[in-house]
Order: sequence, then C-alpha cells, then structure tokens
Amino acid sequence: MTIEARIRELGNRHRMLDETIQREFGRPSVDELQVRELKRQKLRLKEEITSLEARAG
Repeated sequence: MTIEARIRELGNRHRMLDETIQREFGRPSVDELQVRELKRQKLRLKEEITSLEARAG
C-alpha cells in the first residue's frame, strides 16, 4: 500500500470517527467516556496522518 493510499484510508477512518462523535452528541444522554475514547482514537489517527504526510513530502 502506498503512503498516499494509507493517508486516504486513515482520513476516511478519521471522518467516520468524527461522524460517530457527532451522532453521540445528538443522543439524549451522551456517554462521555465513549466520546473521550473516540476523540483519543481520532487524535491518534490525525497524528499518524500528519506523520505520513511529512514523509510523503
């Protein structure tokens, strides 16, 4: 898999997590622990994307 393809894949996962977080906030009772974990995962993906983009130049 090329770096560009990996970046796209991670970007898609990042967007899906963002959508999941937004849906969670739309619920009557927000599971703060779940939202915190989703945000942590989203941040890890963003860091990996940034690192790959730096390598790809």
